[in-house]
Amino acid sequence: MKKLFGLCIVMVIAGGLGFAADPAEGYWLSIDEKTGKQTAGWHIYAEKGVLYGRILSIYEKSQDEIASKCKETYKGYPEPGRVNQRKVVGSIWVYGLRMKKAGEWSGGSVIDPNDGNIYNCKITFHGADGKKYKEDTLEM
Repeated sequence: MKKLFGLCIVMVIAGGLGFAADPAEGYWLSIDEKTGKQTAGWHIYAEKGVLYGRILSIYEKSQDEIASKCKETYKGYPEPGRVNQRKVVGSIWVYGLRMKKAGEWSGGSVIDPNDGNIYNCKITFHGADGKKYKEDTLEM
């Protein structure tokens, strides 16, 4: 997979998961694996058996940034309107994932709002184990 939100990301928990139905659900921070810098704040949630990811904030960029490099539309995109006229913050960029088992979702898509590329998406939750995963982590 090419770049995804700048590079391949790992999402690290930003706060408690509370009473989420699945461990993947909650508020997460995406981290650039190569630089270790935060790239965005996310809300990952399930609705009617489908997992979605909405960007809540972006780092080192204007919160009003428009996803102008995106296409007008993408197959299965869950919100009405032209994607290339949407603000990055507040929009859904991960969609269509279905649960394989608790904490593991696949079969969906992720759009990189920085360049408009779309990728197949799989998300796996890894609980903190004090070894490889020092914190609860979502792998995308």
